Amino acid sequence: MIDYLKHMAIFARVVDKGSFRAAAQDIGVAPSRVSQTITDLENYLGTTLLYRTTRKLALTGEGRTLYKRVTEMLRSAEAGFNEINANTQDPVGALRVTVPAFLSSSDLSTVMATFIKRYPNVALSLHYSDRNVEIIENGFDLAIKAGSLADSAMMSRKLGAIPRALISGVEYAAARPVPTHPKDLEDWDWIQYQQRSDTVKLISEKGETEEVSGQSQIEVDSVNALYYFAQQNVGATVLTENLAEQGVASATLVRLLPKWRPPDIDLHAVWPDSSRRENLTLLFVRFLADELS
Repeated sequence: MIDYLKHMAIFARVVDKGSFRAAAQDIGVAPSRVSQTITDLENYLGTTLLYRTTRKLALTGEGRTLYKRVTEMLRSAEAGFNEINANTQDPVGALRVTVPAFLSSSDLSTVMATFIKRYPNVALSLHYSDRNVEIIENGFDLAIKAGSLADSAMMSRKLGAIPRALISGVEYAAARPVPTHPKDLEDWDWIQYQQRSDTVKLISEKGETEEVSGQSQIEVDSVNALYYFAQQNVGATVLTENLAEQGVASATLVRLLPKWRPPDIDLHAVWPDSSRRENLTLLFVRFLADELS
């Protein structure tokens, strides 16, 4: 049986991912190799584990029994790794992390680069996306989330806050009277971000708050796209400070209403209560929080 331990682990990954292709992509091998591994395991056991259709896979009764035992075995193995990692100065393992795409060039990514230099035997698989990604369903150990958190059974820790800036393209701003109050922006064109409210909240140096609801001709689902279209001089928008600073430095963007700012966005690490790599996850989260503070 010892020769088929890897086969069983791959079988569990196929079930978790829902297809040979998704499991192969996650493991980093060809789908044909994953399919052959499952066939070899079925031949060894003398039974069918998965019903294969053109649309999906389904477990047989024997497959459900084996999957339950294999997941127990994998959890025990992971627990063993965690206990060893907890007692060593040189942690070993891999973490799959989903991160907002607009943080790909930010202090957060710099800190993660520092982490892998500090711990050379830890591998990070980073998935950058501005869309909301389900952690458990997509096989992630940890998610970095920007904004307020929904109530859930997940563990979380605040890592810091992301400053933002109100900007527009240089040429777009130059063609209009210089605004002195948020209400002056009501008739401006806005580049809308799908994951954000249509209303922009601004806070003055004195703590006053105003909301602006400008007209929008274009809507995007990526913060990097906000940055690009602002440079094309099609309207005003709110960007994270790291992107705003890049645009100002390149003389393509200009800050609007310097005495007013959008509120910062809270940044959190979120992970399952029973993480597969608990000690490694906690080590990573503590490192991020300490460095970003």
